[in-house]
Amino acid sequence: MSALLLELDKVQAFYGAAHVLHALDLSVAPGERVALIGRNGVGKTTVVNTLLGIASMRGGRVVVGGRTLRRPRPYEAAQHGVAVVPQGRRIVANLTVQENLQLGAAARRKGPWNVAEIYRLFPILQERAHTRGTALSGGQQQMLAVGRALMANPALILLDEPTEGLAPVIVDQLAVIFRRVAAQGTALLLIEQNMSLVVRVAERYCAMAKGSVVAQGPVEDSKQGLATLENHVAV
Repeated sequence: MSALLLELDKVQAFYGAAHVLHALDLSVAPGERVALIGRNGVGKTTVVNTLLGIASMRGGRVVVGGRTLRRPRPYEAAQHGVAVVPQGRRIVANLTVQENLQLGAAARRKGPWNVAEIYRLFPILQERAHTRGTALSGGQQQMLAVGRALMANPALILLDEPTEGLAPVIVDQLAVIFRRVAAQGTALLLIEQNMSLVVRVAERYCAMAKGSVVAQGPVEDSKQGLATLENHVAV
């Protein structure tokens, strides 16, 4: 059994006839904080979609929580300890904040996270517990999406562009939250274009180009480290 929480080995993924991931290798160890970076269109979100069975895997191997997924399906990642905070948040429109949170517990995994703990992490969500989730501000919806993922008590959270469209002050708040979540032992795979967030949260980066990981290394919390990362996402 693999000691890694997530391992993609030479993964080939497609949308119909479009070949997006080309022999992609990527791994996340327990408790590790990894950033997946790269320009728009290089296949970062397709990594998530492959795990969820949205993109078609036609080669390679995906291992989640020590189990090989022959043909990944949306529910399998959650069953094996992986939760996803999707791009665009995907808050359920006709449910309240609390009802959206309770959806996250469907995997029924045991662990420290419950509604009360989420409210301690995000007090604004408790204040608006009976408000429809889509009535929240963008930053509050992102907090709700993170809280919903934590309700699954995952070993690993995949965060797909969590700061997209958010004000810098909200990004700062999320950076603190992500570090607090990681401090409790949850591994993070952060798919992000905001390199200032990456240097504050991640300890290792993997840079993608043309559907493959082409560079990786430690994240350095310095101007030099930030410049190195920004070279991988420059248009």
